Amino acid sequence: MLASELFQKIRHIEIRTRRLVNDTFAGDYQAVFKGRGMEFDEVRPYHPGDEIRDIDWNVTARMGEPYIKRYVEERELTVMLAVDASGSGDFGTVNRFKRDLAAELAAVLSFSATTNNDKTGLLIFTDQIELFIPPRKGRKHVLRVIRELLAFRPVGRGTDIKLALDTVNRVLKRRSIVFLVSDFLADPETFRRPLYVTNRRHDVIAIDLHDPLETRMAPVGLVALEDAETGATVWADTANRAWQQKFRRRADDHRAAVRHLFTQARVDRIRISTADDYGVALTAFFKKRAKRRYESREGS
Repeated sequence: MLASELFQKIRHIEIRTRRLVNDTFAGDYQAVFKGRGMEFDEVRPYHPGDEIRDIDWNVTARMGEPYIKRYVEERELTVMLAVDASGSGDFGTVNRFKRDLAAELAAVLSFSATTNNDKTGLLIFTDQIELFIPPRKGRKHVLRVIRELLAFRPVGRGTDIKLALDTVNRVLKRRSIVFLVSDFLADPETFRRPLYVTNRRHDVIAIDLHDPLETRMAPVGLVALEDAETGATVWADTANRAWQQKFRRRADDHRAAVRHLFTQARVDRIRISTADDYGVALTAFFKKRAKRRYESREGS
């Protein structure tokens, strides 16, 4: 990609994603994530007007009068974008490649973070760690993240999600928000344990990218199908009903296995297609998570 083309693409993404952030996501981001980083400070006697839900009932029972817990909010949060750059990202049959979709999603999340004075970092991985940018603040830093996602050409073609999660745990010393962006075409059993470990240490959110053709293929006859990560090519008669059924069943089974793993690990998952308006999917996620957080506080 020429420098002028790259600049225009970065500028286009910045304008589009900033508008989404300012109009839609900034408040939702704050509602979902701000206040997650709360540290206990002290207990003090209850005063009229204090929040009843903050009463420390154990201390209250010992002291014979109501006491409340006092918290202080951490000054900033850290958002880490762990982005899969394996060969399967160079695929897309509708509006964009999965790699371009990942870049735009990362831009939205990065601008949302910097608007709220939070840090953003980037980890690009394939079957090896390709690039790590430590978390920082500011527009210039966000633009660098976008530039790397658009222009970076990885060495590896495969996928090692376990390696990415292990690296996140090694480089992040404090609890952070980790957006794991991938098409998750790898065997979910290969990253089951590190996913559990990472989600205990951090707040992991999976962004599952896909293209419609990966699950439903039109019956167009004999075609050559190439695995973007291994380079292996097979010929398939897409007009054959038995082949179509097998193809769909394998795709559905894999998708169900990935979904089941995230459910078991209690990891939120946002599934976004290259054919979708990702703004709708992100908005729905933020609304759902904010509602769940509110209901959790109401029930506590």
